[in-house]
Amino acid sequence: MLLDLQTRPILPPDRQVLSEIDWTQVAALWNGNELGALHDLLNERWSRLIRNSVLGTRDPEAEFLQGLAFATLALFFTQNRNQEGALLLLDDALVALGKYRPHFLGVQVDPIIGSLHELRPLIASLPADGENPMFPFVYAKLEHSGALPS
Repeated sequence: MLLDLQTRPILPPDRQVLSEIDWTQVAALWNGNELGALHDLLNERWSRLIRNSVLGTRDPEAEFLQGLAFATLALFFTQNRNQEGALLLLDDALVALGKYRPHFLGVQVDPIIGSLHELRPLIASLPADGENPMFPFVYAKLEHSGALPS
């Protein structure tokens, strides 16, 4: 078997992804409880952002998007009887998003963190496949200022 050792250009990271994020759509998905679709959108943007980046996952914007994706998936999991997964992702979201308080990229981070802090003790006491005791399930709306910092 021969290895292809031909040099290939290293593509620059896709920074344009930040300007392509439609925060109105992100807020609508979050606020409409369309968490699976929102996670997919955030994850796709995150992976485009870190691709070929020198900073990789340590890129602040990428880490923020990943933190939002963690929070989104934690909320999704707790609604779908996966409390163990929700708790793990909730903790990851708190660590990642805590670095970007009170707001970042125009997103108000503190209300999201507040919802996660309220939710954590409720689901920590549930069985791994237990039903979320909050009905109706309510969490802070995602608020965005509409303007990205220059």
